Amino acid sequence: MLSREIEPYLLKLWKSFPVITITGPRQSGKTTLAKKLWGGIPYVNLEDPAEREFASSDPRGFLARLKGHGVIDEIQYAPDLLSYIQMDVDENPGTGHYLLTGSNQFEYMKSVSQSLSGRTGILKLLPFSYKEVYARKKMNLEEVLFRGFYPPVHDRKMDPPDFYAAYLMTYLERDVRNITRTQNLTQFQKFMELCAGRSGQILNKAGMANELGISASTMEEWLSILEASFVIYRLRPFYKNFNKRVIKSPKLYFLDTGLLNYLLRIETPAQLIRHPLRGEIFETYVVGELIKRYYHSGRRDALYFYRDSNANEVDIILDTSRGPVPLEIKSGQTIHSDFFKGLDYFSRLQKSFKKSGLVIGRTIAEERSDYIIHGFNQVYDIHDKLTAEDNLL
Repeated sequence: MLSREIEPYLLKLWKSFPVITITGPRQSGKTTLAKKLWGGIPYVNLEDPAEREFASSDPRGFLARLKGHGVIDEIQYAPDLLSYIQMDVDENPGTGHYLLTGSNQFEYMKSVSQSLSGRTGILKLLPFSYKEVYARKKMNLEEVLFRGFYPPVHDRKMDPPDFYAAYLMTYLERDVRNITRTQNLTQFQKFMELCAGRSGQILNKAGMANELGISASTMEEWLSILEASFVIYRLRPFYKNFNKRVIKSPKLYFLDTGLLNYLLRIETPAQLIRHPLRGEIFETYVVGELIKRYYHSGRRDALYFYRDSNANEVDIILDTSRGPVPLEIKSGQTIHSDFFKGLDYFSRLQKSFKKSGLVIGRTIAEERSDYIIHGFNQVYDIHDKLTAEDNLL
């Protein structure tokens, strides 16, 4: 069983709050983590119809059986239980009473924030990071991107296409069907495939809505569903202290390259070598790793991108206490001077010069010009170096 980097922060919160809530996508390892760290206290899974009925019909009796301590998995199936948990922890002061997990934010996160305000620490658990899976291995980049990071692919040695096919079907049937007005899951899957083809690109909601034949409001609803279930991430533009020429539409990213590749119908790692979206897939990987670094240390992300109407752009802006730090992402093996144009432009725009990381698809770190070049396996390292003075991590 692989250790998770979120564990130290999770144990710290357990000593500080009466309730801990872990959210994240399906199959990201929430249940496994809970059982590993809290195997000595009662565990209940509300996906079990009998347990769900008990929690809904007799919440006081349900909690009495746990005797003040327990892991309650898939809490979204009994959202009314949260009010009774609130009363229970208020009547019994102390920390470390209940650990709640849930895959579906839509039904329970609002209830959590309302019922357990000030009583729960909330953490987001995404699939494995590169460091968690490959810390002691030398891996081929295409293999890493193809497999993705969902735990069953690594723990159970599942074939990626087999896992992602089942994952997608479960997601559509059990999550999407329950929270969206549409009954046409085929159309929603087509929407996901359309999003996959635009990972790493500026989000054009109007164009996508027209292509799918849906309204603008439906497009926003569907994007919100994918975002809230940790399938996609909308990277915000950085426009502090800049003029109106800055592009203000977000960029769209998937949070896992394995699912992205499946939706793009990429069937082998070899296909990635010459795939027209190879650069965007690699960029998706880097953004996902950076987001995991924030989430798994219990911090809000501070990631942005920069682009203006004159096509000057920087892939990632890390907003730190020292100011914005630009980061470029390139998948090529050969270094060109063009790689540094965006970094130079942004540094001049800031009226200051900052050395930054340049992430490319190689494993050897080196220095060029005034920038450090890192390999794809060093995303966490450069993030920590660039934010070291923030005391964030």
